[in-house]
Order: sequence, then C-alpha cells, then structure tokens
Amino acid sequence: MSARSPEPRERPIAVFDSGVGGLTVLQDLLVELPHEDFLYLGDTARFPYGERGVAELQRFALQIGELLLSRRAKLLVVACNALSAAALPALRERMLSTTLGVEVVGVIEPESRLAASRTRNGRVGLLATTATVRSGAYARAVAAHAPDALLTSVACPDLAPIIQQGFPFDRRVVETVRGYCAPLREAGVDTVILGCTHYPLIAPMLQRMLGPEVALVTSGRSLARTVAASLEHAQLGAFVGELGFADFKRAIDPRMQGVPELGWAFAARVHGRGYASEAVTRAVAWGDDQFGRGRTVCLIDPENAASIRIAQKCGYRPFEQGRYNDRLATFFERSAPARA
Repeated sequence: MSARSPEPRERPIAVFDSGVGGLTVLQDLLVELPHEDFLYLGDTARFPYGERGVAELQRFALQIGELLLSRRAKLLVVACNALSAAALPALRERMLSTTLGVEVVGVIEPESRLAASRTRNGRVGLLATTATVRSGAYARAVAAHAPDALLTSVACPDLAPIIQQGFPFDRRVVETVRGYCAPLREAGVDTVILGCTHYPLIAPMLQRMLGPEVALVTSGRSLARTVAASLEHAQLGAFVGELGFADFKRAIDPRMQGVPELGWAFAARVHGRGYASEAVTRAVAWGDDQFGRGRTVCLIDPENAASIRIAQKCGYRPFEQGRYNDRLATFFERSAPARA
C-alpha cells in the first residue's frame, strides 16, 4: 500500500482496542480477509477501559476514530467491548458523516448473535468488564436474537489487567478466574460469551473452569464475516491478487510494546512491509544473525496454531525450530514472492 491511497479499496481496515486484547480479533480478520491491509492501534496509555464511564469512553472512541480517519482507514473495527457498548452509536454517526462515509463495526452484535444460535438450554453466561456489564448492551443484543434466553452476567474488574500484564499466571490468578466462573456454573449455562477481547487469551483456563460441555463464544470469526459483508456492500473490498500487510502503530502511547515477541511476530516483516515493535524487530534480527540476513520473517510459538495458520496463509513456511529468550520457537521464511 502506498503512502497515499487515492483508491478507497486500497485503504486499510483500522482495528483498535485498549491494549493487546484486540489482537485476538485481528487474528481472525487476517485469516478471513487475507488480501486486506490492516492498521492496529492499542491505547495502552489509558488502559484499562473497563472501569471507566460512558462519557469518557465516548471521548476516547471519537479521538481514536479521528486519528485513524487521518490514516485513511476505510472501515473501523472497535475491538473493545467496553467501547462498543458505550460509544458505538456516537462513533458510527461521526464516521458516517465523513466524505467517504466510514463504516464502524463493533464486537457485541456478532458475538451475541452467535451465542443465541449456540445455546441449547437457553442459559447464556457473560464474562465482561464492569463498564460492559453495566451498559446492558449484551442483555439487549442477546434478547433481540433469543428473547427467551436467560443471560447471567458477571463483571470481572481484575481480569483484563491480569491478562494485559502477561504470563505466567500464579495460583492467585487461577483462583480469581475460578471465582468469576462460579456464578455461571451455578446458573447452569451452556454457552458463555467472552465479553472482552482480552479473555480469549486465557480460553483454555476458562474452559477448564467452566467444563468441556460449555461453548465459549468469541467475537473474532463472526465479526470478520460482518466486516467482509460491510466491505462487499460498500464495494470497498481490496483487489484480489496480493496479500495485505499489518501495520502496528504506537500512535497514542509511544511506550507501547505492540505485539508479543512470539505469536504475532510475523507482523514485523509481512512481505517486507509493516512495523510491529522493538521487541519483535529484535527477535527477527536475532533470526537474521542465526540463519542469514533476510531469511527469518517470523518466530511463532509452536503451540500457537492460529498464528501458524496465518503465517502459512501469508506464504511463509517453517525452516527451523529453536529457543529464543528461553522459549521454544518455530522460525519461518518467505516461500512466496515479497509484495512490491
């Protein structure tokens, strides 16, 4: 993508969140829409969002929306449940009033629709931040799709900050998660909405606490299909024929570390383009020193199957496995021509 893109189809899709949680949404967007370019912004300077009020969240959303509009985004994805609950109507009204008429897609509607179709006993659980639960947005959305369903909502004020801090998790964290899941087990839910984009990062732990028979619902894939439909309706889909790239920005917080060194590290050199973080850049540079300059395009945790699928979708193939910073990593090289 050139620095100046007069053709609306060539503009990026902008995805934003309060931190790294929105990367769980971006992951599915990258898989479902491989020809699109993406711009990701994490507002870690003002993280967490989950305990803030409606007026403040609306102000944040409008500020970020204007910033991403200046980066020539053709569609905005609000990959934050608290922002989607508090600010989506105001942000959508502002963006649709622009010359291009930029559409805004949130996470609550696709996730609620999916939960309504998944539940078998009509008992749906919700794990979300205080702001999201307080908004009642999920209660309204679930009722719209399944009027007879009973929604049990649990506010989890500590969970997103715990996940944002990263692994490993100690016993205190495990007990905190267990406490949040307890009301859902007591309610007999068979479907649980993960109402914060950070929560899929601990999906295995949540599944263990809730039981294998409980369906966990996340927004990623359903939202990606909603985005694809919006682009098709507006005739803004990227031209097929070349893979897109992901550009990670630290536009609001210059200290933002961006994406993890492993997992989404392929963003450091997606087809010779893009920028991830200093940590990712160092990781790829280390691969250059070990295996020859320019060969390593990414390092991925071998257990991170989703990121491996994305890397392969981008035309990469594994060529070596070793340890980086005491973590096992699979090294990938480009197996297709770089994007011009």
